[in-house]
Amino acid sequence: MATDYVMFVHGVNTRDIRENPKYAEGLITKLKERKTNNQRQLIPVPLYWGNVNQEAEEQLLKTMESSPKWDKMWFREFRSHQLLQFIGDAALYISRFIGSNVVKQLKTDGLGVIKNVQPDDRLHLVTHSWGTVILLDVLFAPRWNYENVPGHEDVMDIRDKFFGITGVSNTGQRTDTTHKGIILDSIHTMGSPIPFFNLTNITGSSSDISDNLQKLLTNLYHKTGKSLPWRNYIHPGDPVAYPIKELMQDLIKGTDSNCLDIDDILTGEAGLLDIILDPFSQSTLALLHGGEAHGSYWNSDRVADKISHYLQ
Repeated sequence: MATDYVMFVHGVNTRDIRENPKYAEGLITKLKERKTNNQRQLIPVPLYWGNVNQEAEEQLLKTMESSPKWDKMWFREFRSHQLLQFIGDAALYISRFIGSNVVKQLKTDGLGVIKNVQPDDRLHLVTHSWGTVILLDVLFAPRWNYENVPGHEDVMDIRDKFFGITGVSNTGQRTDTTHKGIILDSIHTMGSPIPFFNLTNITGSSSDISDNLQKLLTNLYHKTGKSLPWRNYIHPGDPVAYPIKELMQDLIKGTDSNCLDIDDILTGEAGLLDIILDPFSQSTLALLHGGEAHGSYWNSDRVADKISHYLQ
């Protein structure tokens, strides 16, 4: 039976607890409830990397709390959880050591499930928060191309599993697998901080994802004859979520516009409390409670409805 693999990559929940290995269960349940195509099986593939840098962050927090000035600081809860988790995950992942450990864990969890791929099998990516940046970096950033870089082989192995891209090292010795692997059928990003990452995405730099992304989109279009759907979900109260349609279109400017069908979708509307408190609802107090909005996608009916559309 043909299979739809739905791969989940978590980010940071920016609340007082970190993501856990069961982070995607709410959304997985909703997708299974909406499944109507009995000719295809649905296999969820939740990847988990949240424990890789937890020890380093906890040690940093202990060091900061040991300062006699710590108790005088405002927003200590926000500093020690939301802000530390988001910036900490970003800084630690960019480092070679932690980044390579994250990649190794993603490879172990992901490639162990997606194997013996059949011609009619499809892959759908669902990423949250910093997980979106990690996935784009692993799939497209040239900084992993060099054999002396920690994590190089793991990244190349991951890329080899995707139709349209191949794990090519700086020596050019790997076999070209561009036209092998599973077909990417849709991308769903939730609470995405891609614009932050784009500040480092200077043309020609080791973080420039544009060339490899263009190659993937072009190869997929020639193979399937259709645009790759990319839906970016934004809760209005999520301080980490940004529109990305115009940004991504600009990033792949040299690609046929038919290759990518991208759109930003709001997952929440202004409620009665927002109207009463406005403009106070957009003040610092609302920002400090933005973690609830940032984690809301995992239980969103709107997100589940949109993803389910591509599983039929």
